[in-house]
Amino acid sequence: MKLTGAKILMQSLKEEGVDTIFGYPGGAVIDIYHELVQTDIRHILVRHEQGAVHAADGYARASGRVGVCLVTSGPGATNTVSGIASAYFDSIPIVVLTGQVPTQLIGNDAFQEVDIVGITRPCTKHNYLVTRVEDLARVVREAFHIAKSGRPGPVLIDLPKDLMSKKCEYRPPKDVNLKSYQPTYRPNTKQLHKVVKLIKEAKRPMIVAGGGVVLSKGSEELRKFAEKIQSPVSTTLMGLGAFPTQTPLWLGMIGMHGTYRANMSTAACDLMIAIGVRFSDRVTGKTDAFAHQAKIVHIDIDPTSIRKNIPVTIPVVGDCRQTLQMLNELLEKEDFSGVQKPRTAWINQIEEWKSTKRLAYTQSDTIKPQFVIEKLYELTAGKALVTTEVGQNQMWTAQYYHFDQPNSFITSGGLGCMGFGLPAAIGAQVARPDKLVVDIAGDGSIQMNIQEMATAVQYGLPVKIIILNNQYLGMVRQWQELFYNRCYACTGMEHAPDFVKLAEAYGAVGLRATKPEEVEETLKQGLALPRTVIMEFVVEREEKVYPMVPAGAPITDMLLV
Repeated sequence: MKLTGAKILMQSLKEEGVDTIFGYPGGAVIDIYHELVQTDIRHILVRHEQGAVHAADGYARASGRVGVCLVTSGPGATNTVSGIASAYFDSIPIVVLTGQVPTQLIGNDAFQEVDIVGITRPCTKHNYLVTRVEDLARVVREAFHIAKSGRPGPVLIDLPKDLMSKKCEYRPPKDVNLKSYQPTYRPNTKQLHKVVKLIKEAKRPMIVAGGGVVLSKGSEELRKFAEKIQSPVSTTLMGLGAFPTQTPLWLGMIGMHGTYRANMSTAACDLMIAIGVRFSDRVTGKTDAFAHQAKIVHIDIDPTSIRKNIPVTIPVVGDCRQTLQMLNELLEKEDFSGVQKPRTAWINQIEEWKSTKRLAYTQSDTIKPQFVIEKLYELTAGKALVTTEVGQNQMWTAQYYHFDQPNSFITSGGLGCMGFGLPAAIGAQVARPDKLVVDIAGDGSIQMNIQEMATAVQYGLPVKIIILNNQYLGMVRQWQELFYNRCYACTGMEHAPDFVKLAEAYGAVGLRATKPEEVEETLKQGLALPRTVIMEFVVEREEKVYPMVPAGAPITDMLLV
């Protein structure tokens, strides 16, 4: 049976199990939209293409499935680049469908033509320009396979307009077998035996877990592993939720805004087992001083990540969950009865750090942002699905909302993309209509994609937006205060919308708290409403995120409160 390219695309998406597309139509994708509305695939019309790709990202993280967005050519395509790069840094599986001018016009500077394949080559896992309608079904099958397998990531498919109306015989594609792309899931057993030997010899072990543990669904295996070897656990920002926070083994987040005990542990440990982490500069600080006494085991499905930033004693290439499963099986055969006693001094040292250098702030007569997040955690019992924008709001959320479940914290970690949180919350709410979804924002970052309020209201999504309004671009201002003699160059945002009236203008509910005693009631009221709500909290203007490690310094050189 012969089908048009647009029909083949829809059929292929349905075979991949796609039930939702976030998108924005335009001339180059009219044929696709004409077919889309005749299917049962749900389309969420965003207000900006950047919102579409962030929403697909949030959908993917909340559901564990591949997120999909559809945009037109030219500016529609280029508007997705920030979102694609964010997904690439954080290894999120999304497929981005972009319209393109007709094939005969490619390279002719046609209206709304850009080389989006060339533009996105450095920030996609793979991308395609489809030039024959006969290739379309195969390309879609390959794109989904690449996006979700191995180390996940974004894949882009560029779709020339003329191919969408051309017809060809539709033949469902076969299973994907790409000879040049064969991810390694099962680790080398000999390497695992070496890891077990190091674990038995170590007196001061430490585990650092990253987003790879969350993506591989390895949290339960991580918990078993840590308890078996009685090792304290820290996570990166992307790893939050991979390990329960209410256990004695929990160290807190590591890195620039990590806890004192986590960062100090890196300098004192004699064995670091890093699982699904990239060792980014925000985690390591000065690399020469990072874990300088430790032998390092690095487990990751992406072999190019290993030894990229930090020397490694034992590399292990494999899926995090599968590797932890195999390690746990090997450890079951080992006698660990004598492990705890030699590690008593290590555990005692960590307990001392925990008790003397806690995360702390002092609530005064103005609202402290940390207080708002702590109160949110208390009122939601830690069960909300939380997205963030980027900046101080992001770090306070990471520090004060305790994430005990994987996929409960959704943030732009590697790219640090302002404007991420609200559209990501929309995607997460679409994926998980049963969950309370809260976006925690600053007054600067929320304005990057505030137009997506209209999307949330149009589709009846009860997303809650908490704005910590300090009338500054807070994190930049903090750097200016600490490292630039308080020269607040261009970070003051005294002129901002009335967020309560803005919420009402979009058809949502707006609430505001200006005093500490109003915080709890405002949260209770906003959380209880089955509608899109903005809750604005006017917070201490010059409150800072502590601890903080100056850029390029060892992560043990922390500025404390």
